[in-house]
Amino acid sequence: MSRGPMYLKMAAVGVICCLGGPALMYYVTPSEGELFNRFSPDLQASNLANRARRQRDYEDFVGKLKEYSKSDKPIWEAAAEAQRKEREELIRRTGMEEAEKEKMREELRREAVGR
Repeated sequence: MSRGPMYLKMAAVGVICCLGGPALMYYVTPSEGELFNRFSPDLQASNLANRARRQRDYEDFVGKLKEYSKSDKPIWEAAAEAQRKEREELIRRTGMEEAEKEKMREELRREAVGR
């Protein structure tokens, strides 16, 4: 018995899977414009209004990834370290604002008592 027909069938199935799968995905996936046109008018307006913000957020994200990749650490460790630093800065800034508010309250109390 020759195994030639079996190898030929397997090669044909492989070609169909390797070329047919991506071709089917290309055929059934709508383009960005078609997808946008299917939105309701209020969603289209919302999408257009938020486009600049989303683009800016994406550029910030990519910029941060590039910055993290320059480090000798893995990206997730560099990202965690940056988040920790941002959190510490936020806590420090919040503490300074609270101290400033407390200082203003104390000054107002002194002025109120002085009258």
